[in-house]
Formats: sequence, C-alpha cells, structure tokens
Amino acid sequence: MSHSQEKVDASRAGAGAVAAPGGASFPAGFDWWTLLMDHEYLVNPYPELKKIRELGGVHEDPATGIYFVTRYREFNQMAKTTQMGRDTRFWANGWNSPENKVRDPQTYELFTEFQPQMINANAPDHRRMRGVYDKAFRPGDMARYIPLIEQECRQLLDTLPTNAPFDFMTAFGNPLPHLISLKLFDIPAEMGEPIGKWIAALSWLGNVVMTPEQKREAQVAQREFKDFVRDHLAARAKDPGDGLISLSLAAAAEGTMNEEETLNNVVMLISGSRTSLTLLGNGLITLLKHPDEFAKLRANRGLMRRAIEEMLRFEPGSSLIPRAAIHDFQCGGVRIPAGALAIGLVGAINRDPERFDDPDVFDITRNPNPHSAFGGGAHVCIGKALARMTGEIAFNALMDRFESIELAGDPVWWTDRSDQRGLESLPLKLA
Repeated sequence: MSHSQEKVDASRAGAGAVAAPGGASFPAGFDWWTLLMDHEYLVNPYPELKKIRELGGVHEDPATGIYFVTRYREFNQMAKTTQMGRDTRFWANGWNSPENKVRDPQTYELFTEFQPQMINANAPDHRRMRGVYDKAFRPGDMARYIPLIEQECRQLLDTLPTNAPFDFMTAFGNPLPHLISLKLFDIPAEMGEPIGKWIAALSWLGNVVMTPEQKREAQVAQREFKDFVRDHLAARAKDPGDGLISLSLAAAAEGTMNEEETLNNVVMLISGSRTSLTLLGNGLITLLKHPDEFAKLRANRGLMRRAIEEMLRFEPGSSLIPRAAIHDFQCGGVRIPAGALAIGLVGAINRDPERFDDPDVFDITRNPNPHSAFGGGAHVCIGKALARMTGEIAFNALMDRFESIELAGDPVWWTDRSDQRGLESLPLKLA
C-alpha cells in the first residue's frame, strides 16, 4: 500500500478547504499524510479520528485521490462489496501504474514479488488460495494447538522477574507469538532470530511511506525468507505431518497454488504473529489503564472472551485497511471511482457511536461487539482465532501466576509507522 515520497510531498502542498458531507469542511490545507505520521497522533490517534469521523464517513484527499473511511457502516459496505477488492494493482495511481514503474522501479519490483498471495488477491484467486488454509484456522481446528501455546507461555513466564522492573514486550509480548508461529510450521528454534528480522523488514510493506533503505531491506528479507521457506518445504516433503506444512505441500503438488503463491502465503502466515503481538501489548496496557475493569476480569474469568474482544475494539493493532475500487462504488453517499484506493481507519471505525454505545469507554462486558480489528468481508484476518486463543491463554496465565501486575514506567508506542498500532516497550513490575 506504500506510496512514493513524491505523492506524500505533493499532498503536503494542501488543497484548500476539503468538503465533507453535511456542509462541514476540513481546515484549509488539511494534510492526511502529515497527520497519519504525526508523533502525537500515533501516540493517541483517537481525538483526531473523532473529529474527522464527525465530519462524515467517507473523505477524499484531493491531493492524492485516496478516500478515507471513518464510520462503521461505510467500512462494512466497502469491505463486503465485490466492487472493491484487496488487489492494489487496480489502484490506478499506485505502485502498479506505468508511471510508477518508470519513476520508482524499486517499489514496483518489490510489490510485484509480494503480490502473489491470498491477502493481495481478489476473487476467485483469493478463495482458491485461502481455501487451502481456511479449515485449519477455524476455532475448533485451532484448539489442537492449545497445549503448544500453553507450554510456550509457561516457559516464558518462568523467565520473568518478580519485584523488579522489566520490559513486557521484549520478555513476553513479542517472543510468544513468534515462537508459536515457528512451532506451527515446524521451524527450528535457531531460525527464530533471522525470521524475526525478515518479518520486521517486511512489515513496512503496509506503511504509508517507505524510505529507500526500508524498501531495500524489505526486498532482501522477502527473497531470503522465500528461499528459506522453499528449502524448508522441500526438506519436509517426505514427512509433512498433518499440519500447515502438509497443507502447503499438498496445494503445491495438486496445482492449487503455484510456487510463488505457495512461498508467499507461507511467509505471510508465519509473519501473522504480529496480530497476536499487538493484542498482548495493547490489551495489557488497556487493562492496566482501567484497573476497575482489570479487577473485574480477575474476579470473573468467564468474561475473558468478551474482554479480549473489547481490547481488540478499543486498541486495535491494525490501523489502516485498504481496498482498491474495481468499479465505481457508492459508499455512504460518496462515489469512489474505479481505480481509486480507499483506506479504512480502524481506530475511528471501532469507536463509531452509531454502532457502539459509549465508544470511548472500555467495557469488558460489552456484548455484542462487532469490531473491525480483523477487517471484514472475505478478507477478514485468517488468523483471528489463533490471535484470540493466544490472548486468552496468555492473559489467564499472567493472572494465574502473578497477584500483582503494575506499570513500572511509561509505555512507548510505535511512532514510526501508521499502518499498525503497537507498543515498543511496556515497563512492568510483577509480584
């Protein structure tokens, strides 16, 4: 989804007052891209998102022709229609345009190599690829991995200090989902460090802006990661087991997916650990900032599943969800033309008062809670059941092990990216 720096620079020139439904307007020179990368916004985006949402559900940035969707009803229209899709090659002014291929061949080559996978595909290719893995990621089938997750969780808990400050993200929040992903694909533990670096480099592909250095690092990581997956699948071909490796090998052997699709989808699924990572950090800091709700959860673990849904709604790990218009699409009274990119702002959507009562209140008893933290429509996150299960096991284990979980300093949010919301560090003290 990344834009070239030229497009971001162009948007900073401003375009006068920006009209919004109902007669309201943005201030003259309103700049979406400066806002999305502003330090204060990234630390706490919700006040600004509320102001924008109150002006309307769909907004065009006249400098780039990109549309921003801020309300629940409009986002669901966009996510579910077949007139819009996830394949950004339909974005007329995006990375796949002839002009960008000439102006920025590095980005063109990077995204061309990244393109062949389910997350980037429209129907029918999306269903063809997702169908390989869908059943394995359903809650009932994911339950087979509960003992594995519990074991990894216990081993990390054993390393946490008591009565001394430490960083939760470094010691637990980051490594737990990563270790689980390695186990799901039968990857040796010694590969954890290089794969972690590859995942970090590839994560920039969803950001608004990438520097030339980040593009180079992502391309190197993509190729090295795919080379590893190719060798790993080949090594497991004679004894694939009955898990995700066997599904990948069978799909390749049967021709359901070609080699590039197979490699890219495995890379994407392993990299999906960041979904659980942000839930663990964002969820725990939210509980700590709402001690009455935390105490309520400790007293009644039966509320855990509702609590996790509320964590996902209140502090979602995904901030931007893109769709590219295949055909003209009428969304909330605004025409999104074919070839345009539209971006759902999840932090605004999840706090839309038209859908959620008291949306700025963290309430672990909230039910129903149809948040959009995992996206929506056909492209809803395939790993959502795994993330929920990991969160449930981890939060229960933390509360079982420690009577006291307290902040030991100020948490630090990621402020170098706009597409994901997560914690760089979370200082804790346990007892």
